[in-house]
Amino acid sequence: MTSAPGAEEPSPPAAPVYALGSNDAERERLRRQSIELGAHSAALLDRVGVRPGQRVVDLGCGPRGIIDLLSERVGSDGLVVGLDLEPANIALACSFADEHGLENVKILERDARETGLAASSFDLVHARMLLVNLPDPAAVVAEMARLVRPSGWVVGLESDSAFQLYHPPHPAWDRLREIFIAAFRVDGADPFVGRRLPELYREAGLIDVGIEARVELYPHGHSRRTLRVDLVRSMRAKIVARGIAGEQELDDLDRAARQHLDDPRTLVLTGVYFLAWGRKPATSC
Repeated sequence: MTSAPGAEEPSPPAAPVYALGSNDAERERLRRQSIELGAHSAALLDRVGVRPGQRVVDLGCGPRGIIDLLSERVGSDGLVVGLDLEPANIALACSFADEHGLENVKILERDARETGLAASSFDLVHARMLLVNLPDPAAVVAEMARLVRPSGWVVGLESDSAFQLYHPPHPAWDRLREIFIAAFRVDGADPFVGRRLPELYREAGLIDVGIEARVELYPHGHSRRTLRVDLVRSMRAKIVARGIAGEQELDDLDRAARQHLDDPRTLVLTGVYFLAWGRKPATSC
């Protein structure tokens, strides 16, 4: 694999707080997510025009991220750097790159808030479903803007939990939504960060900022149909430890919600996805 441009050993950042935690179930969900959101990510890359020979970085790539999409677009003369802070994710991402022959990919264990990579060293900087999980998304966007070269693009996809549809309604869903939002917010993460992408990009000095909203209804049998229930289950230890809900209530809600979702007549829309892009200004003469 090719070495990353301007790679240095970064100074140790503050301890990370990832809202969803780290376990095998969460890593498996992230692997599925890479496939399930792949069309949205491809549309985002097509919008800004990723080209052969470019250098690009995927912050918070997890076990896969979009490194395969980026690898295909930049070609053998380009470079894809995937960054993650979780060692298990790094190992899985390396295995994925090796198994798929992605020779233009380099995976590094770094914090997205302070990568230690050289400024203005990438043509495109990407993050997907990362800001929603961190307490200081502005710090990550500032790092993204630092990493991209003048006239290069910063792009991202984030969710927003403001609008969810479960029809017919069910009281278990109302309570699960309360628990989900409270668990995210307890460590400072913002489950509504999607709508903030344009302002975060502008505050980081980006121009030509654009935004697109997308929604999907998930049919019976689709793995994202149970997304909110699965995420609450992933955060269960934190939810109980922080006194947001007890074990018995979580068991009852999980069972009732899954029974409701198992009915193919139930309509499920888990949230809104926001796709955003912004360009770093060209260097002034």
